Amino acid sequence: MKTIKLKFNNINQVINNTITILKSNGLVIFPSDTVYGLLCDATNEQAVKKLIKFKNRPPGKAISVFCNFELFNKLVKINKQQQKIIKEILPGPFTVILLSKHQVSKSLESEKGSLGIRIPAFQLINRLIEEFGKPLTATSANLAGRSAHYSINTLLNEIPDKKKDLIDLIVDAGNLPRNKPSTVVDLTQSDVKILRQGDVDFSRSKIFLSKSSEETKNIASRVISNEVRNLAKRKSHKPLIFIIEGELGVGKTVFVKGLGESLGIKNIISPTFVIYYEYGNFYHFDLYRIEEKEEFKHLGIEKLLIPGNILCFEWGEKAGEIFDLLKSKGEIIYIKMKYINERERKIIVKD
Repeated sequence: MKTIKLKFNNINQVINNTITILKSNGLVIFPSDTVYGLLCDATNEQAVKKLIKFKNRPPGKAISVFCNFELFNKLVKINKQQQKIIKEILPGPFTVILLSKHQVSKSLESEKGSLGIRIPAFQLINRLIEEFGKPLTATSANLAGRSAHYSINTLLNEIPDKKKDLIDLIVDAGNLPRNKPSTVVDLTQSDVKILRQGDVDFSRSKIFLSKSSEETKNIASRVISNEVRNLAKRKSHKPLIFIIEGELGVGKTVFVKGLGESLGIKNIISPTFVIYYEYGNFYHFDLYRIEEKEEFKHLGIEKLLIPGNILCFEWGEKAGEIFDLLKSKGEIIYIKMKYINERERKIIVKD
């Protein structure tokens, strides 16, 4: 069992090592947008049997797969109504259940012939799928019936040595944000069914589309106005906390500028060379350069969590170490930003 620590300067090495293991029927513990996952080649029967042995998975219980949009139509049957829903929620923390075209191991499908599909808003897995060219298993890296894991240490402490022997590679990205596993949406029938609720509520989350920086700012202005009204209605005295996730260049800083400008703050700049800037009671954090949990201790965030303050965290994926603190002291609003194409962005808002 080999372990690689994921860093900003070794992503190519991580991808190459992972693909080598996957091609040799191996199992890989890998970070995702929700929890640590257990990856193998979903088309390889030998690898899938090894995965099921690790999980202690009951026979007949389905296992989802990661893919991209190019592979999607090759794996499952889809009609126009289903396609419309999928475009609204993917990429993102959703698993969609559709009738399989039987292009993966039959052990991954349900007894009814359906297959769970995930297209995550997570660049590392998306790149891995792109370069590997095949679907990968998308199950969480825990034994059946046990809790999902957000750190490699807790995972290794839970599993016996015989299970560890089945793992070929661990990609350690440190402590992941404490997101729930994906929301599972069954689209096999005309009525949409939620089989498992994750962090993003399929029915309650708000989805916006933006075609320009100005539209992104306007959406941000509407969001913060709505949240301020909600605080007043609830008579809450907690600070507002925006956790903003999304790939490089998707427009996270533009969204923060929209939040600030709606409050009369015109000079917001990206805190590229520092962790945060302060604009009165408005705090703009960029967690991109945070690599160790000890770095959070020097920021004094707890002192900023007071009534009337607004804290915005870009690269919110890295806020796992302080998530419990933020949740206990403030009102959290999740913003997930995704590319649709070169010009368009999808902005998902959940409070």
